[in-house]
Amino acid sequence: MRYRLTIEYDGGPFVGWQRQDNGPSIQGVLEEAIFRLCGETITVTGAGRTDAGVHALGQVAHFELAKEFAADKIRDALNHFLRPAPVAVLDAAIVPADFHARFSATARHYLYRILCRRAPPALESGHVWHVVRELDADAMHTAAQTLVGAHDFTTFRAAECQAKSPLKTLDRLDVSRVGDEIHVNASARSFLHHQVRSMVGSLKLVGEGKWRPRDVADALKDRDRSACGPVAPPDGLYLVRVDY
Repeated sequence: MRYRLTIEYDGGPFVGWQRQDNGPSIQGVLEEAIFRLCGETITVTGAGRTDAGVHALGQVAHFELAKEFAADKIRDALNHFLRPAPVAVLDAAIVPADFHARFSATARHYLYRILCRRAPPALESGHVWHVVRELDADAMHTAAQTLVGAHDFTTFRAAECQAKSPLKTLDRLDVSRVGDEIHVNASARSFLHHQVRSMVGSLKLVGEGKWRPRDVADALKDRDRSACGPVAPPDGLYLVRVDY
């Protein structure tokens, strides 16, 4: 049977989604919980390989078991065995054999949170990018629209990105103010490694008045990683939802 999970997690304690030798991963703790449930050693495949420190409100993953369980049993048992890791299975479902968490996805939606205030975050530490000065959300939004559409995103791509092509279609990049926070919402079928954080880092320069909106467009046209602003930290980034 093939199972689909919708997962929420705090990425702070982990080296990222993908199993690695240098520390705990979300993939690793899920596979360990599944082994404790049924004794099967399996691979859990995620819709997106979030980096160390990146969070998820709706990551999706799939795996197969020889033994059949009710979907609710899978959800509740995994949540039991996942404790005390900050990972929760929100939903589990039995899906057709051709469902693939990564390749069947039609869109991925990310949120980046920037907290703009003098005082540091007491409750949200590790979950927002704390910036001590006000940012111009309107200017950031104007600049963001120059990145929407089909482009070569080499400028906003990590040097170690393994994607075969830098060409991506960005469906949405909206910037808005929500209380003391600036929210950046990004949607696309897929993203390059560090693409969202790279774009946010450059948009922050616009919000500070150090860049003009057209400087972001010029950086995109340069197709040069050195033209990118500082990459935003992982703390404020959330994988919100995956569409199928």
